[in-house]
Amino acid sequence: MNRSRGSYIGIAAGTVCVVVVAASGTPAFAQGAPDGWTPEILADGQPNITGTWNNSNAMFTPLELPEELVGRALSTDELQARAEARAAGRKAGSEWRGHENSRGVGGYGTYWFDWYWETPVDIGQASIIVDPPTGRVPERTANARESIAMNMAELHAAAENMESGDRCISRGVLGMMMPTEYNNGTLILQSPGYVVIHSEMIHNARIIPIDQPHADAKVRQWEGDPRGRWEGNTLIVESTNFRAVKNIRGPSAGIRSRQSEAQKVVERFTITGPNELRYSVTMDDAETYTAPWTAAFPFNRDDEYLQFEYACHEGNYSVPNALGGARLEEAAGR
Repeated sequence: MNRSRGSYIGIAAGTVCVVVVAASGTPAFAQGAPDGWTPEILADGQPNITGTWNNSNAMFTPLELPEELVGRALSTDELQARAEARAAGRKAGSEWRGHENSRGVGGYGTYWFDWYWETPVDIGQASIIVDPPTGRVPERTANARESIAMNMAELHAAAENMESGDRCISRGVLGMMMPTEYNNGTLILQSPGYVVIHSEMIHNARIIPIDQPHADAKVRQWEGDPRGRWEGNTLIVESTNFRAVKNIRGPSAGIRSRQSEAQKVVERFTITGPNELRYSVTMDDAETYTAPWTAAFPFNRDDEYLQFEYACHEGNYSVPNALGGARLEEAAGR
């Protein structure tokens, strides 16, 4: 079942493309375009990738490859069984079993989550991370580990220590593109010489100039300075000029990371058919990770998905409440 959202952005028509790298076996979504199919070409020469695309199918594939699966090729049936088991586990874990068995005060009702409604399907690979071959995110550098630990220890000492998404500023490129619990619809728009990628989460819109040089290195931005180029049916977006952020979302919701000025992100969007995009993102930040890594997954056309305004409340309420609570604890000598 697809849940619809509703909001309208007026720029120009456009969509997103996705390149997939398989960690294990051949991805089910990488079977190629229908015979004789080619994308429409817009007046400025860009392949037409207009539309709303959804990566919610990738929710049922784990971010990292379980150690026991390293080097194994799984059949389609095995991948589907694992996707169904992952979905069942999430639903079982969301069932209320009393305060004594709860890990916290609770969160959203299950009906908010895409995994509650969607039918689990495999995406032809055993993990979202496809490089390195272990299917796992490389270790952080010693400096990054120390920096993140220090920041978490002082999480509520100041607003800037808190995660940038909680402050309703930015979830970063990964937070915009990686599959998450909800709001997985992505709207791609095109106008001559530009592609716009609009994420429902924190209503972020990345405006990507095509075949233009990067801004001056002194210009630092939360999601970097993206520049795109087309190679056939693949849009390659290279982002540099990131501003340093000491607490930002990592490759999944449960992973807190940081962002350095050395970070470079390369995304590939490939249209493989009228209803399918393949996506990959390579993270290269030598100050944060000991090696580059790549994640990949499909987007599927979802014409029923409507984006709503993402009215972020954490920054309005949770941040001052958390900081105020910390000050009260300090005053009480805790």
